[in-house]
Amino acid sequence: MKWVRKRIYRMLAAVMAVVVLAQSTAFAEEGAEQGNTVNTTAVTLVSPSAILMEASTGTVLFEKNPDEIRSPASITKIMTLLLTFEALEKGRIKLEDEVTTSAYAKSMGGSQVFLEEGEIQTVDTLIKCITVASGNDASVAMAEYVAGSEAEFVNMMNEKAASLGMNNTHFLDCCGLSSDSAHHTTARDVAIMSRELITRYPQIYNYTKIWMEDITHVTRQGSKPFTLSSTNKLLKQYQWTTGLKTGSTNAAKYCFSATASKDGIDLIAVIMGAPDFKIRFSEARSLLEYGFALTRLYVDENKEPLGDILVTGGKADQLGVEPKGIFRYLDTTGADFSQIQKKYLYVDNVTAPVEKGTEVGYISYSLGGTELGRTPIVASEAVEKAYFIDYLKKILIKYLI
Repeated sequence: MKWVRKRIYRMLAAVMAVVVLAQSTAFAEEGAEQGNTVNTTAVTLVSPSAILMEASTGTVLFEKNPDEIRSPASITKIMTLLLTFEALEKGRIKLEDEVTTSAYAKSMGGSQVFLEEGEIQTVDTLIKCITVASGNDASVAMAEYVAGSEAEFVNMMNEKAASLGMNNTHFLDCCGLSSDSAHHTTARDVAIMSRELITRYPQIYNYTKIWMEDITHVTRQGSKPFTLSSTNKLLKQYQWTTGLKTGSTNAAKYCFSATASKDGIDLIAVIMGAPDFKIRFSEARSLLEYGFALTRLYVDENKEPLGDILVTGGKADQLGVEPKGIFRYLDTTGADFSQIQKKYLYVDNVTAPVEKGTEVGYISYSLGGTELGRTPIVASEAVEKAYFIDYLKKILIKYLI
């Protein structure tokens, strides 16, 4: 009867696991709906739309009307920065490139750094003007440099938004000045483009962490210093803040995409439509604190060598393999990470030819019998297909040498 008891125990354990998981999920959902932190302190949001996302996994931890169409104001510039860094990555522009301000760029109203027509600034300086001081003139100057015109740059913005799955976003300009309702986005879409920017180009933090910095205007009238002051007051109010972008217009009210990093966790808190500038900062901070209290991140960088596996029909009999990428698991239940188990599973038969990077198996991560996720195992080298002469060489080497 031992097998009967064991089976009963397993069934009871499974039931308890389901109950615990359901309670944990219910807690997380309750937090999203009611704004409760792990210590049951309510996060009451006045702002009509908000979302909290963990950056590395894209996990949404909190949301309030996240898909409500709203005017984005200057958080539009997150996409402008994303395309700028993409152009840098592709080598189309360089940080030291000099950009000449057009009459159109100079004419921008709203927040600006007062660039003069014909004034020359480097790409590096313009990025500072956009991220720190939210310069509309700098944004247009950068857009014209990257794409030739703001109109063409806006086309690129909309194409990028579509490729990222920002289904409720449409841009009309590169800086967010437009009051036209056709220029719109959502809290979720802002989080998506914020995540793309900070995970793909973490060097953005070299700019978004700046509180105050001087630049120099060089014009026909001579040289004069100009101080850039950050619009992100959370840099001084919350020690884990890393960025990202504020925005405000009469139509948008006060918006904010806030990023913060603590204990290896990167969070994005988006606030849209806050009634005043102080509330956007306080509510973003509340969401960030809620997220850090709720989450823990398991990371396996997969740096250990995996050795070789057998390959048939190849010039070589063995194939070097390695993990592909870093595995991340975001926990909100207080799980014991020391109990996470790894299993290495390979395809039954690997046959040449094999190209480098070919997937030949995966690492499975599980906790309490539940799979958390997988990381691919790929070929770290190529193995060519063997022909008659190759088999003949193998025989000669084996028996004659």
